[in-house]
Amino acid sequence: MRNLFLALACLFITNVATAQFSPVRWSFTAEKVSDKEYDIVITADIAHGWSVYSQYLESDDGPVKTKFEFEKNEHLQLIGNTKEIGHKKEKFDELFGMTLIKFSKKVKFTQRVKVTNTKRPVSGFLTYMTCDETSCLPPTDVDFTVALP
Repeated sequence: MRNLFLALACLFITNVATAQFSPVRWSFTAEKVSDKEYDIVITADIAHGWSVYSQYLESDDGPVKTKFEFEKNEHLQLIGNTKEIGHKKEKFDELFGMTLIKFSKKVKFTQRVKVTNTKRPVSGFLTYMTCDETSCLPPTDVDFTVALP
């Protein structure tokens, strides 16, 4: 009975620690480009040894790509694709059997938008997966809302 209690306590502590551990911190800002255009800047600060995958992987057969979904409404139009700038590594991965693009330390994703109502914030969510050299955390969704300056 004592061993069962210890095993359950360890499992609970491990689950709580894993749920609280997040090697990626996200921040969201908007930069005015012109009267009705803004850059939505989504920044990932990534803990040492961890990485986040690009949106542009060669296949869906590998790790989960970073993906952005912006709330659709009549006041918002996306202009072009989301750009990514950061500490980029591109190499063939034996485990997945494909070339992977991933970022470490910090990456900025920028999406240009055109708005007709600057009082209305830009909202959405992102999905990402993070890994270190020995393990990966499950894909995670992060909601965001960005007020326009």
